[in-house]
Amino acid sequence: PLFENPFSIEDLQVFDDATMQRMLSSSGFGLTLEDVAWSLHGASKPLVRRVSHNVSTQQRAHFQQELKRALRPGEVKAARQLVLDRLFWELTYWKMPNLYEELTEGEQLHPGIFQRLAPDIRGKIVLDAGAGSGRASLECLRKGAKLVYAVEPSPGLLHILEQKIGSQPADSRIVPYQGRFDHIPLGDDSVDLSLSCSAFTAEPEQGGEPGLAELKRVTKAGGKIVFIWPRREDYSWLVAHGFHYVSLPIHQEMTVHFHSLQSAIRCARLFYAHNKAVLRHLLKTRKPEVPFSVLGFNPPRDYCWITVDKGQNSRFVPDL
Repeated sequence: PLFENPFSIEDLQVFDDATMQRMLSSSGFGLTLEDVAWSLHGASKPLVRRVSHNVSTQQRAHFQQELKRALRPGEVKAARQLVLDRLFWELTYWKMPNLYEELTEGEQLHPGIFQRLAPDIRGKIVLDAGAGSGRASLECLRKGAKLVYAVEPSPGLLHILEQKIGSQPADSRIVPYQGRFDHIPLGDDSVDLSLSCSAFTAEPEQGGEPGLAELKRVTKAGGKIVFIWPRREDYSWLVAHGFHYVSLPIHQEMTVHFHSLQSAIRCARLFYAHNKAVLRHLLKTRKPEVPFSVLGFNPPRDYCWITVDKGQNSRFVPDL
């Protein structure tokens, strides 16, 4: 991983019961019951009790057996590292939402994305799934959305969004909800457009088949589902599910703009600790900005979309 993991196993106590149950499920975060049980060897009794309480009744006996299994110190250490690395972003959202906001607020999207989406947003009811601290939700307001449901699992990120909403009366058109891709707290056919910005992936714990099914459920027939800045490794999954892909031209290199050099260095040392080029670039230029080419991933210049057809599966049509 690119990041330096600052968390300890005791930090799992920050999660609510629903997140704990996802952590323990076969589709949640790519962890097995054995991984979690082994990582808890030597952990505090309150933490072990909380996790055990969230294990399903059918699996509880097996979980207790793994908690008592004789392990070498190296096996416990490896299990803890695996669990904490798989949960790094979730722990960041819950324990360090302000630092996550520092990281993402400078990731400015290509302006052409929302310019193109404006006709689907203006005067419409929009869902921003995996809303984070509201980057896309606020942009939807600027483009004239009638109402935006901002659904986000992390209480920390929702708190940042609620602070932003409270600062401007017009932002009352954003309605924040706690929820996940696989459990969106809205009724059937309740929005005209569902979008997700740099949050939805093909992995079930971050969307996948269950998440796409939920987005289709809450979106009206003829409405659109839009994924902004999708991961490169998800392109084939998106194509297979009928999405059009749009990549916008850029005339100069796109960069991440942090609000200060100190913020940039703080984020580089945590989130890009194993990409030494990022910190070197900041220390050399002494400017609070980093090109996406130095970060090593695609700039936020693309999106994909599909029209919701409640009657039949949509077919993929390339959008060149």
